[in-house]
Amino acid sequence: MGTDELILSQAQELRRGTVVLACLALLEEPQYGYALLETLGDAGIAVDGNTLYPLLRRLEKQGLLISEWNTDESRPRKFYRVSPEGARVRTGLLREWQELGASISRLTKGDR
Repeated sequence: MGTDELILSQAQELRRGTVVLACLALLEEPQYGYALLETLGDAGIAVDGNTLYPLLRRLEKQGLLISEWNTDESRPRKFYRVSPEGARVRTGLLREWQELGASISRLTKGDR
């Protein structure tokens, strides 16, 4: 496996954990799954639908998201939004993210 392939593989591992945080951050306002996929993609967080939809169901089961069906349009859509517990978890995850970023910055200062 070449360097580029290794970087891509490791970058995918890095991104995997950030999708939860990104979803909790974006779902302060209700969105349906496909719109969330597009918003994440536009922000540079490429996620496959086969990854996102099970994640949304898992976060809902954990009580971090609330969902509601909107049947006003021709196609019913399930909208997700962050729950009060999800907002508390998001705050904690953001703090962890910032601390990790600061730690990595300290470790790589001067590009050791």
